[in-house]
Amino acid sequence: MLEWRQRQLKSSEYEVVELLTTITEGYDRISMHGVRRELVEEQASAIGIPMQQVRIPPQCVNDTYQSRMRDACLAYKARGINHMAFGDLFLRDIRDYRDKMLAIVGMHALYPLWDRPTAALARDFIAQGYKATLCCVDPAQIAPHFCGHAFDAELLATLPPTADPCGENGEFHTFVTAAPYFSRSLSCIKGETVLRDNFWFCDLYPNIPLKAHAS
Repeated sequence: MLEWRQRQLKSSEYEVVELLTTITEGYDRISMHGVRRELVEEQASAIGIPMQQVRIPPQCVNDTYQSRMRDACLAYKARGINHMAFGDLFLRDIRDYRDKMLAIVGMHALYPLWDRPTAALARDFIAQGYKATLCCVDPAQIAPHFCGHAFDAELLATLPPTADPCGENGEFHTFVTAAPYFSRSLSCIKGETVLRDNFWFCDLYPNIPLKAHAS
């Protein structure tokens, strides 16, 4: 949940100067989450912080991913930016990988939510007025019908006990449409739910009249 961790950093000694995401070429969507680029741009606009988009090919191999991310990090380093923040909660292998990759370019990782109890974190997220939709679900971990569900108290009550309430083990990914510091809430239309590469995706559209949307 990008916006949640960005808020945590805003309350610390760090200044958040840019958001960073990857876009899959050809699909024009956020890699893994499947969210359309237009929606994430609307999200960044509502937050009021510029967003950098790193383009990667479909079925991107790790060498290509690392090369393009390294280029992006070196550009940040040249601007005097030395830290990158992540929303990881408890996956040590992922944290170690990020630390290793950033160390290569002389940067450091920040983990503002690290080791926060995820059940309490999920409840706090909802209580503070954040709104999100499950846009990607791993059917090997939770039922496909959760795809497209609001991230709310009902969801937390009905998730299987084996599922992390923040989806940290890859159970699900979310797209945030409202937050206390958004300048406006985002209006989305739910499209079809599709199975691709063993994951279920809920296709979200910007609610903009008369605008055509490519599949």
